[in-house]
Amino acid sequence: MIDDLSDIWVYLARDPLFGLTLTIVAYLAADRVYRRLAMHPLANPVLWSVIVLAGVLWATGIPYDRYFEGAQFVHVLLGPATVALAVPLYRALGTLRQSWHGIALALPVSVVVASLGAVGLAVLFGAEDVSVASVAPKAVTTPIAMGISERIGGLPSLTAVLVILTGILGAVLGPPLLTLLKVRDPKARGIALGAAAHGIGTARAFNESPETGAHASLAMGLAGVLTAVLLPLVW
Repeated sequence: MIDDLSDIWVYLARDPLFGLTLTIVAYLAADRVYRRLAMHPLANPVLWSVIVLAGVLWATGIPYDRYFEGAQFVHVLLGPATVALAVPLYRALGTLRQSWHGIALALPVSVVVASLGAVGLAVLFGAEDVSVASVAPKAVTTPIAMGISERIGGLPSLTAVLVILTGILGAVLGPPLLTLLKVRDPKARGIALGAAAHGIGTARAFNESPETGAHASLAMGLAGVLTAVLLPLVW
């Protein structure tokens, strides 16, 4: 019986769709737990999906390259998913027009602080030039950050990891921190989550309210554009 199960596992692990199936199952399970726990920030489904997937790959000895053969189909959807955020953004245009003054001030500041802060810490801890370039665009959404990283001499793969870690930390720590600081305005919360934690933070913002999510979408998109234009020029 054990030998049969072992043979089945070996067969499935060789199938490229195994990685895709494993990713979807892990996320759906984590999302179910997340909702059962009333969407507690520490139960963020992306965080626990990553932990579960890493544990399975480590325990079974499946190489990451083999896993990614199937999981890359999810990766391809990052671009369309980012563009799709324009739909709720369009629905909230009336609200967004009323707060453009604050947005015009907050977003450039967030871009400068995020990039300079990351670069400064990397230099302070003696990181190599390629690592410094990889960490510089870590505060914008993955597709844009990888493109910027490649253009300024970084490693897109390292940038992707840093972007995901930034998004997870922002989605987990951002809402309770904003609540602690008594930031209750959905517009301000959305801008903060979208600018600091890009796609994952924006998904968390939509869990709070459509208005919060719309402002997070706007912040994520504009922060990405500003970083893509300014960072290569400054670099």
